[in-house]
Amino acid sequence: MVRGRISRLSVRDVRFPTSLGGHGSDAMHTDPDYSAAYVVLETDAEDGLKGYGITFTLGKGTEVVVCAVNALAPHLLNKDLGDIVGDFRGFYRQLTSDSQLRWIGPEKGVVHLATSAVLNAVWDLWAKQEGKPLWKLLVDMDPRKLVSCLDFRYITDVLTEEEAYEILQKGQVGKKEREEQMLAHGYPAYTTSCAWLGYSDTTLKQLCSKALEDGWTRFKVKVGADLQDDIRRCRLIRNMIGPEKTLMMDANQRWDVPEAVEWVAKLAEFKPLWIEEPTSPDDILGHATISKALVPLGIGVATGEQFLCARMLVELASVNWCST
Repeated sequence: MVRGRISRLSVRDVRFPTSLGGHGSDAMHTDPDYSAAYVVLETDAEDGLKGYGITFTLGKGTEVVVCAVNALAPHLLNKDLGDIVGDFRGFYRQLTSDSQLRWIGPEKGVVHLATSAVLNAVWDLWAKQEGKPLWKLLVDMDPRKLVSCLDFRYITDVLTEEEAYEILQKGQVGKKEREEQMLAHGYPAYTTSCAWLGYSDTTLKQLCSKALEDGWTRFKVKVGADLQDDIRRCRLIRNMIGPEKTLMMDANQRWDVPEAVEWVAKLAEFKPLWIEEPTSPDDILGHATISKALVPLGIGVATGEQFLCARMLVELASVNWCST
């Protein structure tokens, strides 16, 4: 049972000098310092529990996100946590529909990043007060309650609340077994950590070998800055992981549409499952052109974390995967 009123919201600008080692580097972000706007929520409840939420940034500009978080603070301070989680959809809309802040982007950009940090902190606090990790809070939640937390505005022509509820209801069958399997075997994932663009071949080989020892079977490679360098690095990684393991590629929005088609065609020999973010994330028709051109090569197209355009990308551009 949730309890307490939000008595304090603090936010910190936390940065790590990852650029010094090339960690996190790609074709568009050559010197990222992995950072976060780090939100902490406190209540007047006697349990003393706090909610922590972060939003990912790359160094410079984190201070702008911090300002945006502070601008959102009045929507939380002195509010009853029970009222917030009792109408989570309404709370989300309150954050994203501030009549002045929404002018600078409630669903993209700085305000979007700030909103995610705040929401993450609320979810974290909610789960802690229920005595569960967040994933378990969601798994155990009644389907009707879960859909009530979501905002279906702008997507009801594709998915209504009732349709989402029916999907979750059908998913109740076998849920216990799936949960047990996940706890025992984990959830399928890929690693990018061994193939950042700024890594030397020596570092790449060392990290790839370690990933193989740790049991990884899916590897993502950053590409897009230099074709010959991409060919060399992809060949190195494919030779190390062998033909049976999965290789993916990510260009981080580097190319124009014709350039993307031509470039990926020259990397096709390495059998990538997909190319992620080959061009501007907002170019729906461009993704469609790239996707159609790569079908004969057996290469799919994946988007980045672009949920606003996800429906159009899947329906109109034949995108195969959407990253989260």
